[in-house]
Amino acid sequence: MSHRVALRVPQGGAGRPVIGIADTSSDLNPCNAQFSALIEPLKEAIIAAGGHPVRFPAMSLGEDLMKPSAMLYRNLMAMELEEQVRAHPLDGIVFLANCDKTTPASLMAAASTGIPSILLMGGARAAPAFRGVPLGTGTGLWRALEDRRAGELSDEQWIELEETLRCAGGGSCNTMGTASTMSLITEALGMTLPGISGMQAGSREHVEAAAATGRRIMELVESDIRPGSVMTQSAIDNAAVVLAAVGGSTNAVVHLAAIAGRLGLDAGLDRLDRLWRDVPLLADVEPSGARLIQDFRAAGGLPTLLRALAAAGLVREEVVLGDGRPLTAATAVAPAPGDTIRAVTDALAPAPTLAIVRGTLAPDGAVIKVAAATPSLLEHTGRAIVFSDYDDMRRRLDDPHLHAEPGDVIVVRGVGPVGVPGMPEWGMAPIPRALVERGVRDMVRISDGRMSGTSYGTVVLHVAPEAAVGGPLALVEDGDLIRLSIATRALDLLVDEAELAFRKRRWRPPRTAHVRGWPRLYQQHVLQAPRGCDLDFLVADDSAGRRFIEPVVGRS
Repeated sequence: MSHRVALRVPQGGAGRPVIGIADTSSDLNPCNAQFSALIEPLKEAIIAAGGHPVRFPAMSLGEDLMKPSAMLYRNLMAMELEEQVRAHPLDGIVFLANCDKTTPASLMAAASTGIPSILLMGGARAAPAFRGVPLGTGTGLWRALEDRRAGELSDEQWIELEETLRCAGGGSCNTMGTASTMSLITEALGMTLPGISGMQAGSREHVEAAAATGRRIMELVESDIRPGSVMTQSAIDNAAVVLAAVGGSTNAVVHLAAIAGRLGLDAGLDRLDRLWRDVPLLADVEPSGARLIQDFRAAGGLPTLLRALAAAGLVREEVVLGDGRPLTAATAVAPAPGDTIRAVTDALAPAPTLAIVRGTLAPDGAVIKVAAATPSLLEHTGRAIVFSDYDDMRRRLDDPHLHAEPGDVIVVRGVGPVGVPGMPEWGMAPIPRALVERGVRDMVRISDGRMSGTSYGTVVLHVAPEAAVGGPLALVEDGDLIRLSIATRALDLLVDEAELAFRKRRWRPPRTAHVRGWPRLYQQHVLQAPRGCDLDFLVADDSAGRRFIEPVVGRS
């Protein structure tokens, strides 16, 4: 049963609901910097609707500077937000979220705290032209890096690329990277205003969206609408379908599992794979397509995508979106599908765009973005080239003595949740220089780490159990044969069981360099990727354990 919290209202705000604003703007995070200009219109709208806004600073997790990965701190941010709500008298909260991990952290906190909540998304950065083409941040960089390693991009052109990236300004990556993917998932979950994904960061339209968000949080508080009644199993399922339809970031698979785990819902790998099997690629956005997130929004955004999916019976229509409208009401007035957002009958690529594989190399599962892979490599058996950690990969990858052929399988291990810790985006190993110079641009790559949502290639990720806890990935040796089959959803290490048992007896856990602080706590309590890499003490098997006990504070 849901209970309202009795609050102590600050002097001068008697009778007004207190609305927290979790501010993630930071000079260290250009993706979220524009929020500083949105807070005032947000506060003004809350005041005009009868609320009392209170801004407080929150962790800002930026992908550009945080090492080894912002993912290491996602759970810490979610805990901080949960504790801020626990400790302060708030009736509702607006989370300011944009850069990759701030969005899932906010959704995880909203799920656990259970007070009326909404996210204000931070919008996408501009797309200045590089070599005559609008630059897709992330994806364009990875392609240029391969060109540079192949000797096809000069120092002067690289400097031009850096200047172009600098001119893109603040906001999230303008491709279907993790930030854009998680923004669309937040829309599908009903936790932000529909149609906001792809909005130009800091634009006049963005200011209006901030004001609309302020009005909406007041409606949620007055009607006592809480995240648990919005993020239902149907909404989780729709979010998974949206993820597949846009060819979204594989990182979202981990985040969706973590959000569902906080709610006691199912976003397990088997369920996701069943949902994905009939969902083709409908969004023509990099890296799976050719356009940018601004084009996606101009074509109708999520409402148009949902219209296309609903016409094919691929989404559950009983859910309510972030503005309070039923999904059917939003899709009824959405623009029809066209070139950028396709109808299912005119898809850019067939289903599945994402797939879960299991087998002797990944007993608990792994994920691959099929839409960004090379079709000829989706049924492949090759010889393993093993890198035991990131440093090993960087040291040996371009060694002229490394024997590598295009049909080989690159394995990067020791970079999972426990291994680093934090599961960095080191799974998309670069192609060895000798092969790049021969024109090779893709190989099968397998890792217990992640990759950027802006990345592409035939990359199998999130292999579980990871190598650092003794998963089969820890036992692979150079020259072993590995078989990948998307048709049968298989990932197998073709080594005799007796030999694997011998290797297992010799295996020893890697030593950790972390003896204190958050990395040590994280290493001791983080769950594996299929369970969202949440901490074991934040996910419980019963509803009482999933939420803290709400405080009751007498009104002053």
